[in-house]
Amino acid sequence: MYSMGKPIPCDQVNTRQRPLKRTYIRVPSTHIRVPSTHIRVPATRTSGIFQRSTRVLAGAILSLFYWGLAGLRGGPGLPFRWRCAVLALHLIRKRTPCISASDLYRLLFSPIDSVRYFEFEFIWNSLSALRLHSYLDVSSPRLFPLLFLRDYPHLNAELVNPDRADLELTRKLVAACGLERRCQLHADLIENVPLMAESFDAVTSISVIEHIPNDTNAIRNVWRLLKPGGTLLLSIPCAAVAEEEYIDVDFYGVQTPDNEGFFFHQYKYDQAFLEDRIYSVTGFPIRTAIFGEKVRGTLHDWLFKRWTGQKYPIWREPYSVCQAFQYYEKLSDLPGDGVIAMEFVKR
Repeated sequence: MYSMGKPIPCDQVNTRQRPLKRTYIRVPSTHIRVPSTHIRVPATRTSGIFQRSTRVLAGAILSLFYWGLAGLRGGPGLPFRWRCAVLALHLIRKRTPCISASDLYRLLFSPIDSVRYFEFEFIWNSLSALRLHSYLDVSSPRLFPLLFLRDYPHLNAELVNPDRADLELTRKLVAACGLERRCQLHADLIENVPLMAESFDAVTSISVIEHIPNDTNAIRNVWRLLKPGGTLLLSIPCAAVAEEEYIDVDFYGVQTPDNEGFFFHQYKYDQAFLEDRIYSVTGFPIRTAIFGEKVRGTLHDWLFKRWTGQKYPIWREPYSVCQAFQYYEKLSDLPGDGVIAMEFVKR
């Protein structure tokens, strides 16, 4: 399925034109076992008022500079970043009371992090090329489906997210954007949502499926909701060798810990694990793109700095992504962590 080749710099790739061989053979599941990793997250550090104020000011100024540098390098996701800024200015002009000043600041200067730049670009380009009447999103970062609805005013959408606290924030942004009549929210697991089978032209799920222990069952439920001829757009973490991660923090509030206080965090998929857990339901994708770190451990280091409140310059990320990540032809070429975005068509 993947051709041989060297890593491709991000300024030499157009993700709109990366078709692969169209094949729809389903792969039988073999229940592959993969090694596991247990991660302990250090305590969060707190900063003083002066330090926080300085970082806020620096971020406002420097984010524009690094945004420009990323543009010169041909970095991914920058049009989406522009849409975020336009929405922030719109909300500021409306003086929307339900959106806080800190939320508006993030929307203007740091709305996307790390590999989201790549994921949002791939899935936006794929979704916007389709003729849609019904659209479902499964727990993607809320900005993606809401900005897509703003750009396509004829479209209605259903958004599913079992994290009720997170969904409440989505509800506020839906109201601020004036999308209440076009956007239905469901605070439930995908298998429990009362939606009709074969009722959606497209389903998106950005970096979600890997956090579900029974990922294959989740994919079956998503696939069931898709119309024949419909498109599933999916992104998940990947690596040359698959593994499953456990962590001592429940970020989503939907799990119970094991005897040692760890929660299931995510899978990282290699080719065999993809075929076992995903392609056994959907068949092979008609199009993929792989985006990964150049040096092993880069993404892990970024995440830990953000999780623990260290001095992490998030405003640099559009340019840092260009420096530290690149496109790869196949999963076995990855030196460390990456993300694979995939487009499936239901036959």
